[in-house]
Amino acid sequence: MARKIMCMGTSSHVGKSILATALCRIFYRKGSRVVPFKAQNMALNSYVTRDGGEMGRAQVAQAEAAGLEPTVEMNPVLLKPTGNSCSQVIIMGKPVGNMSAREYHKGYSLKAFDAVKSVLNQLDDEYDTIVIEGAGSPAEVNLKDNDIVNMRVAKHLNAPVLLIADIDRGGALASLVGTLELLDEDERQLVKGLVINKFRGDISLLTPAIDFLEEKTGKPVLGVIPHIEEMGIDDEDSVSLDEKVSVRDDADIKIAVIQTPKISNFTDFDALAHEGDVSLYYVRNTDEFGNPDMVILPGSKNTVEDMMYLNKSGLSGLLNGHSVKGKPLIGICGGYQMLGRMIRDPHHTESEHDEIAGLGLLGVETVFAEKKLTSQVKADCTGLEFMGAMIKANDITGYEIHTGKTEFVDKSDRHPFVIKERSRGQCSSTEGTVTASGNVLGTYIHGIFDNDEFRRQLLNAVRTSKGLLPLKSSRNVMAEKQKNYERLADIVEQNMDMVRLEKIMGDEN
Repeated sequence: MARKIMCMGTSSHVGKSILATALCRIFYRKGSRVVPFKAQNMALNSYVTRDGGEMGRAQVAQAEAAGLEPTVEMNPVLLKPTGNSCSQVIIMGKPVGNMSAREYHKGYSLKAFDAVKSVLNQLDDEYDTIVIEGAGSPAEVNLKDNDIVNMRVAKHLNAPVLLIADIDRGGALASLVGTLELLDEDERQLVKGLVINKFRGDISLLTPAIDFLEEKTGKPVLGVIPHIEEMGIDDEDSVSLDEKVSVRDDADIKIAVIQTPKISNFTDFDALAHEGDVSLYYVRNTDEFGNPDMVILPGSKNTVEDMMYLNKSGLSGLLNGHSVKGKPLIGICGGYQMLGRMIRDPHHTESEHDEIAGLGLLGVETVFAEKKLTSQVKADCTGLEFMGAMIKANDITGYEIHTGKTEFVDKSDRHPFVIKERSRGQCSSTEGTVTASGNVLGTYIHGIFDNDEFRRQLLNAVRTSKGLLPLKSSRNVMAEKQKNYERLADIVEQNMDMVRLEKIMGDEN
């Protein structure tokens, strides 16, 4: 039987995912077979496993920190909001349908808990340690009866709980005390320690607050984790995009990412953002557009409604004007579809609208099917003529996650990628579209910018189009991720009472 620890928060975005990631790496480097787990995620930033299952991004980072390949068992239930209080429900990596919030919480969630319990039994047998993440707050009294991700999991496992608050937001003491007060007595008994996260300043000034908390709640404060700048770890929650809107005036290349209301898989662009010659920022309206050197239209969970948003907001006009000037414009997945001539949804897979015209910048048309394609892929870039440069790269890795089937309807466009492996099977499939002018590109391959050679060649094409000298590729994204997991683990281990924490975990079994 595995030992367990569960990270819950006083609210969303307090650092549950990050602390769980740190604990996965800490236990992993101590030699423990550790696995991350979150019963239910609600996120648009998802990932596709090697077997073609879909799961939340946070557990992918935690799996990497634990030295594991991500699998859907780490996140058996995934909810992907589609709009109008409705979400696509994904169980064990596969969609089972769209449901309203009422339909899911009042009728289906407890059925989904059967999958959660089955997976937990499996993980309990296979691993030494399970690091569990909660969601939001465990004290949402209106949702509690049907909640399957917080205290229901803790009680099922009799797992000790760490309650985490974000002091950077203010009100951390009140949120910790208030959360505990709203829990039932048996739930309060499972909370074995408190953690104050994102602290800035002199720790000695916090001592009276820590003393107060311990006396008031009867719970030890096991850690005060400092605010960590530039963690370089994938975010799951689009709330984090609010922290990614600044523009560096000294950067050689300015990249604008259009932040549509249903933006998905925004981690596609983190590798670009960490290039030294790049300033990457997110744009929600025409006032924020600025004068970018390159624009990226990202993936979307509701392509039709996001296309309507581009039209209504005036961003469509700016994107067309950017393209007319010969500047580079790239669409990923839903963004690729929006760059085309027409988007049709005959089965109302994503929205109630039958069709909508796209931007018309690529000679493609998309029709949504009822079945979603989710697969990891390996591809070659056989020859991408982009901004006057020829880009070639082999063994590009990434993943596909879409329902639309895109048809090529303009023979002057070129198709620069060949997918040679999909979901472990060999294939030879033409992918992607670039205009004859070489400045508008679309692809279904998520994670394409994580490929170091391809990313640098593309950025150098933009550099040379501006009269700048190309730079050598010197980054390894995966190696950087591992370094960031180590740094995070070091910081948490130094600021957490690990001896007491491990004793708490041992006492539970």
